[in-house]
This record gives sequence, C-alpha cells and structure tokens, in this order.
Amino acid sequence: MATPWLPLTQPEQLHAIVQESHEHPVLIFKHSTSCSISAAAKAKIERQWPDATLPADTPIYYLDLLRYRPLSAQIAAELHVQHESPQLLLIQDGEVRYHASHMGIKLSEAGAAVVAS
Repeated sequence: MATPWLPLTQPEQLHAIVQESHEHPVLIFKHSTSCSISAAAKAKIERQWPDATLPADTPIYYLDLLRYRPLSAQIAAELHVQHESPQLLLIQDGEVRYHASHMGIKLSEAGAAVVAS
C-alpha cells in the first residue's frame, strides 16, 4: 500500500488537524525537497508504511518546507516543538505524542506512542 500523503499547504489546516487528532492520531511529515537526508527519511517512511503499527485511519500530512516555511514555524509555535527538517510529528488529543527528525524517524515508534482511547 502506498503512503497516502495529504498535502499540508494552508495555515487553517493546522487547526483542523489538531481538531481531527481528538478523533484519531494524525501524522505530519515536514520535508525539505532540496535535502538528501530529508529525501531518505521520506523514502524510509514510505517503506515502513505498509507494516506500520498505527491505527488504520491515521492520516499522514506532508509539508513542503521550501514552499510553506511560515506554516512550519506555525506548527513549531502552536504545537510547542522545535522546528527540524525532516521531522515527523504524531498528534493525538491535540498534543504531540511523538516527534523525531532525520534518520531517527521510525513509524514503529510513532505507533508505540499512540495512547489507547
């Protein structure tokens, strides 16, 4: 199964994502399209996606940092996480439950961070 990337391009989407996280976990992947490490991290997520231990309805949003840098700053400020690139965030119940960057990104760890509801 291919990774179902959803584009994150508008500031209003962040508010909707935080609200959505009260229904089920949500992932955000912040990606620099000019960075080889970021490309490797994205490929790693795509390889791990079919075997991910995340709930089946977990969406994964994709933020192109070069095109939407202010949105990345908004995410850092509103979710109280330091900006990094690449970066994967798991948001559940309006809070960041997992975040990792560079080659430390592991979907298995994101799945383990999901709180049973």
